[in-house]
Amino acid sequence: MNIFYKDGEIATKNLTPGIKVYDEKLIREGENADNNETPAENVEEYRIWNPRRSKLAAALLNGLQDFDLKNDSKVLYLGASTGTTVSHISDICDSGLIYAVEFSPVSMKKLVRLSQKRNNIAPILADATKPKYYLNKVEKVDLVYCDVAQEKQSELFMDNMNLFLKEDGQGLITIKARSIDVVQKPKKIFKDEAKKIKENGYSILEKIKLEPYEKDHIAFLVEKSF
Repeated sequence: MNIFYKDGEIATKNLTPGIKVYDEKLIREGENADNNETPAENVEEYRIWNPRRSKLAAALLNGLQDFDLKNDSKVLYLGASTGTTVSHISDICDSGLIYAVEFSPVSMKKLVRLSQKRNNIAPILADATKPKYYLNKVEKVDLVYCDVAQEKQSELFMDNMNLFLKEDGQGLITIKARSIDVVQKPKKIFKDEAKKIKENGYSILEKIKLEPYEKDHIAFLVEKSF
């Protein structure tokens, strides 16, 4: 994977050198990297991936290990927002494709602008709770990624996986306890959500809490049970 760790930070190799997405730090490495006249083939550029702006970065820094993304992977991203995490997946899957589903027209405008600079992002303005509405736009994918903070997030995650996930694919969901129940203890909520996922034919490969980057959040990496 095009993911790199150094000095407690995480980064991805920039698909569009010189261009930032959300004011992230860019690092150039290679022969005379600080010299702007150095030929591009001699220099590689990396984007620092901010774990306080991306739950996937937080999960990776907190020990997520079995996450399997290749440079040609196909990804269905639910809750793409303006594209912060999408852009880093775009770096990783530089020869793949990310179907980025977002419900907000305001966020979609920024996502579309991002896709104009990164041709492996396909923005879809849609409601992730109604996946049949984009059934004709999305192929089978290697990863379904869900970052939709709402009460029924596990249900919509599984609905999309049932339709779009390849047999050997993975799903990753980030769950915000307070979006499901503001009274119930997060530990109980996470246990209940895990039970739902298992009862619907999926195995949980990893459970990663996202503190200190996100409070009362957890990430589940899942695959189909066989």
